[in-house]
Amino acid sequence: MATAGNGLYTFSSRPRVVENRPRNREPPSRQTRPTYGNIMFDRRVVRGNTHSRHVMPPAAQPDPAETGRRQAVKPRATTQKAAGEHFNPRTPEPVQGRKHIHMQTELYLEELADVAVTTDMECQTDAFLDKPASPLFIPAKSGKDVATQIEEGELFDFDLEVQPVLEVLVGKTMEQSLLEVMEEEELACLRAQQRAFEELRNYHLAEVQRLQERERRYTQEKERRIAQQKEVLRKEKETAEKIAAQAFAQHYLAGLVPATFNSLRDNGFFCDPVERDIETNFMPWLMTEVKKTLKKRSTARETLDMTIKDVFEKRLEAFKELETQPPRPHSKI
Repeated sequence: MATAGNGLYTFSSRPRVVENRPRNREPPSRQTRPTYGNIMFDRRVVRGNTHSRHVMPPAAQPDPAETGRRQAVKPRATTQKAAGEHFNPRTPEPVQGRKHIHMQTELYLEELADVAVTTDMECQTDAFLDKPASPLFIPAKSGKDVATQIEEGELFDFDLEVQPVLEVLVGKTMEQSLLEVMEEEELACLRAQQRAFEELRNYHLAEVQRLQERERRYTQEKERRIAQQKEVLRKEKETAEKIAAQAFAQHYLAGLVPATFNSLRDNGFFCDPVERDIETNFMPWLMTEVKKTLKKRSTARETLDMTIKDVFEKRLEAFKELETQPPRPHSKI
């Protein structure tokens, strides 16, 4: 910081925002080994073309008036702070439903950051006195005093000067009155048009509701007629099916009874007892007896055939023996 000739403090470098620091950080130790970093991430290392000209941004010149106000406020704040170290009045407790919060009451707001680790040091300095209020600037008197006497009626004639003013006031009043009357008439016309429009709209709404109600009745009647027609068609179809089923049943049952009796008769359920007895008892006995008789006759025939065969074979053998013997001499008698 540099000190100007008039006793005010000014910044020799451009002010910057205080960096955020972590809470409760430990103070640096001298025995700690130095940390090493990568120079490629060091902001002081210039990367790229080093032959180009590095243009620095122009430093903003502080406003002398603003600097003066800050320096004027700073002594008073320092004095109040020094006085507050000895006297710290306690804030009363908040009422029910509210709470106290910390807020800045200084003239210039500062950025609130984490509390950094500080060290108390003492230094005796002269006390700053409050700057007295600056007196009003009164220019020095120059020139000569000259007076002029003006009689009544020389500069202003009320009857003459008030006429244009009255004309303007009356004209503006009449114009405003006419505008108000025209506005009232226009509002009345607008209200009449609005009433007519509302009546027409209500009439249209009633007509729309009437048409909707008629359409609803038509739709309900149409649906009811369709349902009735469907019911009639269903009943007609059911009646036709019943008639067809009855005719088919009659046609089917017409030949069923005779066929049933014929089938039962063929199966022997309807027969003559004598005929049935002959068929079941007499005919099988008769067939058995006939078979026995036929069997006896067949046996007799086989026996007769065997006997005839044996006799024939014996005679054949005797005849062959006679042929083989020499002839005998004939004896004379």
